[in-house]
Amino acid sequence: MDITNRGVDDEAKLADRNYIRWDAEGVEKIAENEDEDIQAVADMINAIQKAQFNNHRHCFSGTHARTQGIIKGKLVVYDDLPKHLKQSIFDHGAEYPVVCRYSSEPGDPGLDDRIPQPRGFAMKVFNVQGDFLPGGAGIPTQDIEFNSTPALDLADAKTTRDIIDLRIKHGNNQPELYKHLEARPDTDLQKFRDSVRNTHLESTRQYSQTAFRFGDYVAKYCLVPNTSTQKKLDEETVKPDADPSDILSRWLQSFHHDHDAEYLLQFQLLENLTDQPVEYAGKVWDPEKYPWQTVATLVVPKQDSFDWEMKNFWEDHIRLDPWHGLKTLQPLGGPNRLRRVVYPASSALRRKMNARKEVNVKSMAEVP
Repeated sequence: MDITNRGVDDEAKLADRNYIRWDAEGVEKIAENEDEDIQAVADMINAIQKAQFNNHRHCFSGTHARTQGIIKGKLVVYDDLPKHLKQSIFDHGAEYPVVCRYSSEPGDPGLDDRIPQPRGFAMKVFNVQGDFLPGGAGIPTQDIEFNSTPALDLADAKTTRDIIDLRIKHGNNQPELYKHLEARPDTDLQKFRDSVRNTHLESTRQYSQTAFRFGDYVAKYCLVPNTSTQKKLDEETVKPDADPSDILSRWLQSFHHDHDAEYLLQFQLLENLTDQPVEYAGKVWDPEKYPWQTVATLVVPKQDSFDWEMKNFWEDHIRLDPWHGLKTLQPLGGPNRLRRVVYPASSALRRKMNARKEVNVKSMAEVP
């Protein structure tokens, strides 16, 4: 549900709702032993990276290792948003250059596209101005990341530690892994990743999964395919017995060669901490009760979505990190505090093992 094509009365009702401030009591609450759990996860992610290095003789990111495509476009912020949506970089009409990466979520860069798994989308927004978080000081970009499942199975630091440990021990033996997952109270959440629809990435809705500061408020965000061509592609699913192992990249390349793309960027604001937990990302915020509201459009012109120079530059040098951005879009909750430690650790190991330097690009002109 979103505000697109709603009437004036509906928008007025959304403007009058009781949205919770980002600094209100109870929005964030650090769990016991969280720091220890986070460090354990960082160590395990590094171990996964080292294992993949042994297979590929190259070190990749601990998650979202497989690049499916990289595109350039612009984020167009609407100039007529209601007051409650005029937050952070969305407080006035503007256009921002962006570079975006499609990916598959697991840490194996050789993962066969015919295997259903969550898919990712990451966006680096340029020409951003304001007060930046410490991690992004001096880098005028806003990094935004998405996943194709609305709930995050790695829902908090303790869950992440337990699940990553199980995947390391039993990832190559699904019956054994499932035996352990089925002993957990969140069985359905943990097994859902293996049953997602394996569809064209251009038709896939993407979600933040976790909560972020949204100016005065708190929100999750999503990206919605918006052209009739993109929506039509949702009917197309991967055929394991007929399609090649890189079918998702091929589909993207074919689409972007022939078509422009457009996505709606939408926010879902926090109103009830019981229904909409910030510290636990394994629960979907009900869109019927807490509607999605559109603030901008991502516009992507026709182009080659699989450029080898761009792919290698991104994988070897770029780090996309939600802690690189404005204080008014600060990541919130345990899963995001985990990212604040794990992402730099993962990046540092990649640079060390590949003898590459991290490059914090500051403008589109610095991107191949």
